Amino acid sequence: MNSPRKNTGLLAIALGDPAGIGPEVSLKALASELETDAHRYLLIGNESLIRSLNEQLNLGLALASASPSAGPGRVRIFDPDPHPAAPDVLRVPHSPEGARAAVRWLKHGATLCLRGEADAVVTAPVNKESIIRSGEDKFVGQTELLSDLAGTSRTAMMLLGCDDRGRWLRVALATTHVPLARVAQTLTREKIELAIELAARACSDLGLSRARVGVCGLNPHAGEGGKIGTEELTTVIPAVEAARSRGLDVVGPLAADTLFYYAFKGDFDSVVAMYHDQGLAPLKMIGFETGVNWTLGLPFIRTSPDHGTAYDIAGKGVANPASMISALRLAKQLASRP
Repeated sequence: MNSPRKNTGLLAIALGDPAGIGPEVSLKALASELETDAHRYLLIGNESLIRSLNEQLNLGLALASASPSAGPGRVRIFDPDPHPAAPDVLRVPHSPEGARAAVRWLKHGATLCLRGEADAVVTAPVNKESIIRSGEDKFVGQTELLSDLAGTSRTAMMLLGCDDRGRWLRVALATTHVPLARVAQTLTREKIELAIELAARACSDLGLSRARVGVCGLNPHAGEGGKIGTEELTTVIPAVEAARSRGLDVVGPLAADTLFYYAFKGDFDSVVAMYHDQGLAPLKMIGFETGVNWTLGLPFIRTSPDHGTAYDIAGKGVANPASMISALRLAKQLASRP
């Protein structure tokens, strides 16, 4: 990933939509991880909200107020907004104040990484609809925003998770938040090649002994030689052949309904899916609670839990932090690599 890491020992956590479960799962995950490492953490969010939530959940986290680089203390809080809104305003679902705060916190976490002041940023969920309504009408998703901030378009979304027997799926997406009716026209050879390249590199970053990538076809049965769509012939196969010519261990296009079975068995180390639900439905089937979103290709480490804001359970103290714990652990694993 060519991250400009300086091994600061600091992980930034952007708390996401303050009306969702992001702040809750972030604090719960942090409480479970503090005993297992020596990292320092910076919570980027509203200080009053964080402190009240820490007390409400009876987590007992020792929280300190500070700018990102000031003083000792393993868990510190920083809000980049010089005039933060009141917590009761931020906790209202779909409030413009909360949506704008979530974007501000996300951008600040990325900026710290780009400056080399943090080793990674872990981002809690945001609500796309709320952000667009708040005035950010060009917002597509956190991945796209972070790519713009980093000045690169060569990124891809990878979701990875395992079942209770430790069997993994790692899925990179050739297209992300695109309506199904537009996938075929959006899909290009270049996007598929990039997803293959980044998926193979991700296997190396994870320390896997192999980087065997399986590539899904777009159409049922991978097109059956052009009988059920021609995208495999015109777009997918040329991308696979180009990646193979560069020495990558890549196979495809394969019918998605069988490829995921073999990947789950361990025959492939990662899968490149052509569109969002093709890749994420099987991933969430086996690793819904442990799934992690990892943005490949950024010049810094970014991970996120693989779930949404869950407004319906926010504030009730019942949110499961397992996915956020996985996101923290992956960020620390990647930050500690040589």
